[in-house]
Amino acid sequence: MANRDPYDVLGVDKSASEDEIKKAFRKLSKKYHPDINKAPDAEEKFKEINEAYETLKDPQKRAQYDQYGSAGMNGGQGFGGFGGGAGDQFGGFDDIFSQFFGGGTARQSPNAPRQGSDLQYRMDLSFEEGVFGKSTNINYNREEKCKTCGGNGAKPGTQPETCHKCHGSGHIEVERATPLGRMRTRVVCDVCNGTGKEIKEKCPTCHGKGKVNNKHTLKVTVPAGVEDGQQMRLDGQGEAGENGGPYGDLYIVFRVKPSKEFTRDGGTIYTSVNISFPQATLGDEIEVNTVHGPVKLTVPGGTQTGTSFRLRGKGAPILNSDKVGDEKVTVNIVTPRKLSSEQKEALQKFAEAGGDKVKKNDSNFFDKLKDTFKG
Repeated sequence: MANRDPYDVLGVDKSASEDEIKKAFRKLSKKYHPDINKAPDAEEKFKEINEAYETLKDPQKRAQYDQYGSAGMNGGQGFGGFGGGAGDQFGGFDDIFSQFFGGGTARQSPNAPRQGSDLQYRMDLSFEEGVFGKSTNINYNREEKCKTCGGNGAKPGTQPETCHKCHGSGHIEVERATPLGRMRTRVVCDVCNGTGKEIKEKCPTCHGKGKVNNKHTLKVTVPAGVEDGQQMRLDGQGEAGENGGPYGDLYIVFRVKPSKEFTRDGGTIYTSVNISFPQATLGDEIEVNTVHGPVKLTVPGGTQTGTSFRLRGKGAPILNSDKVGDEKVTVNIVTPRKLSSEQKEALQKFAEAGGDKVKKNDSNFFDKLKDTFKG
């Protein structure tokens, strides 16, 4: 593919990011890998894809190609740069191929300890539980080390043996014919499946896996001040590791239900309360609800609707600190819909005393409409 555009080969734009190029390469390499695709031209396309990726994954090579085209690529060596021989063609791709096909060069001993997988657990909390926290027990399933065999997968009294085929490496070499000649590649051993060990007599409990799936009960202390969407990590509460490796971690994701009365932003809690016109005008002491219980709030005379008051220390605890936030109370002045004759008269005198001219109207629109239909 000496004259083919590597961008066309991978099906990406010239402005494609590194992640987009890698994603395209993985998809195509999986599709045309000779171990999966038996089409006559699969190996040639596979080689072409590798060469294109070799060019575009390297910022320097990519810049050279963008400026000079294929002529600027190492004196016409092509996108792969095979200078070291045909076997070098697959250098650098083993880790990627091993994800798809079980092949590739082992970068780590198959017998090395490996940490287990992490798990996630969703915990639903009420608004108040998010504010104050709580202690509770949770149950979930996880893979645990088999107690019968101690995690080695072998029947008690026996031990796993070194694989006779790969001699403990976990991989074997196979030779394939390619357009470039005979090529040796490394694949996962089909006897031990990459573990490097053979189990002649399997554990009756885990059947050679070394792990069993069990229900796990855990006491969890939810810290005060958690908010919706936040998570907490518990070390070693995930799944069992491999070859004596440590357990993975458990991530608890909190889902805090909203409150009908309060809203919250961090340590600050917001609420609103309705007051009457006389209370706002003359001032009053009212009772306000907080998450800590009802408290008294002094509303000064002349308060306008929408005024916000701060109740210090009546908010939510601030996570990972000893501080507590405040509650902000917004007062809304409610206009009465119905007034008695005495109230109307008092308001009329109030308006006149203040120099306001209010046209007296004994009935509203709806009252007039009712009278029309009655007549």
